Amino acid sequence: MNELTPLTQAQETVLAAAAPLGCEKVGLLDALGRVLGEDIVAPRANPPWDNSAMDGFAVRWEDIRKEHEVTRPAELTIVEDVPAGQMATKAVGPGEAIRIMTGAPLPEGADTVVRVEFTEPSDVGVRIFQPEPLGANIRPKGEDVKEGECIIPRGAILRPAELGMLAILGKSFVLVQQRPRVAILSTGDELADLDELFDEKKIVNSNSYGIAAAVQEAGGIPLLLGIARDVPESLKEKIAQGLGCDILVLSGGVSMGDYDFTKIVFAELGADMHFWKLAIRPGQPLAFGHIQGTLAFGLPGNPVSSMVTFEQLVRLAIMKMGGHRQWARPVVQAEFQERFSKRPDRRHFLRGILEHRNGKLTVRPTGPQGSGILTSMVKANGLIDIPEDVETVHPGDIVQVQVLSRNF
Repeated sequence: MNELTPLTQAQETVLAAAAPLGCEKVGLLDALGRVLGEDIVAPRANPPWDNSAMDGFAVRWEDIRKEHEVTRPAELTIVEDVPAGQMATKAVGPGEAIRIMTGAPLPEGADTVVRVEFTEPSDVGVRIFQPEPLGANIRPKGEDVKEGECIIPRGAILRPAELGMLAILGKSFVLVQQRPRVAILSTGDELADLDELFDEKKIVNSNSYGIAAAVQEAGGIPLLLGIARDVPESLKEKIAQGLGCDILVLSGGVSMGDYDFTKIVFAELGADMHFWKLAIRPGQPLAFGHIQGTLAFGLPGNPVSSMVTFEQLVRLAIMKMGGHRQWARPVVQAEFQERFSKRPDRRHFLRGILEHRNGKLTVRPTGPQGSGILTSMVKANGLIDIPEDVETVHPGDIVQVQVLSRNF
């Protein structure tokens, strides 16, 4: 199990192990960004009746058609005013009109709405000096939604537009896919948390917070377990605290050092492990398996390695368990702007800056690419994917880039 696992194979293994969770009912405003867990079928049409698309007058087209207006405008008697939110109590008869506001139901007998700007007051009611086509300015019943129609299918991501439609359909609560709970643990005596007093011998536990943010972005619920010290007892105790969650993400302690006890502790907890090393850079030391029903990931301790491997594996598991149909980041092709060389047995992910230049998409590395240089991720809006069998990339070569920024 110490051989290097190709990333594609590792992704297939993770996705096969990550089953979608069940559903839960949430309030409408809590559903934004969630995955819909039911088909939304319209219980009634929208609009529920023919209604006016303009402020104006509901008329019979027979009374205003152009051939009646050779010598003079049509003059009609106003029999009622109908504001939005009310329905007419009278029908429109020959020579009659009803003043109507936008959105008000079309009165019986009317088949056309004349815009108010085509009219003027007259002694008997209203004078129409410009005719409208038959059926003008009427929004028909069911123009937007027909009764019994599936408006939003299960599996859709609920955006503001979907929430507005759910409100139209009277859905104050909606069934959505549950979000996976993700326990996050960092390891190492060298780490100190944000609220601890520490000296220059310690480094801040940034991984837990970067991973927690990535979990939230992917739709999961992060649970911070803190820091496990470099003794098996501490690591075992902390891991056990996270086994009630759907996913456990541990950073650090998965290499072959004297104080890397993850493999020992995982075995003591009955872990069924699928792989321990990946054929990628950064992020070669990476563990994945099951511990008592929880998906367990052991990520590298270096912050860049931790974030890159999260993107390639953990994010996919969270997305699938949360009911998403698409798990990977969008991928684009871009023209590489520099020269890069590597060994041919690793798949590399360079932190890159995507830009539109002179009508084409270009990408360049953010600068130094060390696995401890977190600014390389801060500056990046994409990960440049260099395949295993490629040794050198030249300026002008076309490369694949995973898009990290939602705003790009």
